[in-house]
Amino acid sequence: MTSLDQALRAALHTRQPLLDELHQQGTDCYRLFHGSQEGAGGLTLDRYGPQLLVQSFHQSLERDQLLRLAENCREHLNEPLLLVYNDRSQGNSRVDRQDPVYRAEDAALDDLVGHEWGLNYRVRGRHAGQDPLLFLDLRNARGWVKAHSADKSVLNLFAYTCGVGLAASAGGARESLNLDFAEGNLAVGRENAALNPELPPMQFIQSDYFPAIRQLAGLPVAQRRGHPLPSYPRLAARQFDLVFLDPPAWAKSAFGTVDLLRDYQSLLKPAILATAADGVLVCCNNLAKVALADWREQVLRCADKLGRPVRDCQVLAPAADFPSLDGQPPLKTLILRF
Repeated sequence: MTSLDQALRAALHTRQPLLDELHQQGTDCYRLFHGSQEGAGGLTLDRYGPQLLVQSFHQSLERDQLLRLAENCREHLNEPLLLVYNDRSQGNSRVDRQDPVYRAEDAALDDLVGHEWGLNYRVRGRHAGQDPLLFLDLRNARGWVKAHSADKSVLNLFAYTCGVGLAASAGGARESLNLDFAEGNLAVGRENAALNPELPPMQFIQSDYFPAIRQLAGLPVAQRRGHPLPSYPRLAARQFDLVFLDPPAWAKSAFGTVDLLRDYQSLLKPAILATAADGVLVCCNNLAKVALADWREQVLRCADKLGRPVRDCQVLAPAADFPSLDGQPPLKTLILRF
């Protein structure tokens, strides 16, 4: 047995109590192997319902290695998981779609359905983007939103495929508004809504973050010097009971730059202003080089300067399928009560 096989078996054994709990909760989407912390940096194995998604970011797996890993997972879970291997080690984390190591069966690449907290989610091993359609390390945050959304208006910013908005609807939110720049992301969000027809309908807005959140916060949409602004949806100023802010690490548009390392405040300030006086803002930072303590201090200081001091601040850690040996996981989540 190779060292990689041993590392996987140890990870599966360690996870078994969590997997039993997740299955009871109606969840079959989770990380089976978190290589950076469990003995194989740059390698992840994730279950998405009937699918096993293996991704390598540093170096390609050999075919025999890959097939052994998949078989170990199938045996442990007693599930005939459909294997998809996305080799992303060739630069820029782009999937090698030539599949020189392993070509997935057609059934593995079909539109599939995974489950989390009893909800149905669209699963695709390959799609136009690079990342999976559901970020598994955010599961605890979606569960928190589901448990705290009853009768609330919820604003889901950088909504991606609207998993947080779906959790809010399932939790009894009277309104679940999802904002994202990419129509393709929102299209998957609409698929997720259609997969859960018993839930109240969600709302969707396709817009760049900056003009949308500034309008909702009652702030002007500033024009950059010498650069006329593109068109954008007009929105009325208003506040929400629960706001969820989960931005990407970096992005640039005609309206501004998302930079979690150097300028989190420009994202945070209008989100605070769009949160009701007695509301809750859940904010995330997924940049590994940002320390939780430093970021937390920055967030609380920003709220104080706005005249919206935080009454209570809770740290919400990812679940145990995303272990962190130093207690500093890349994804950091704060629950701010005003």
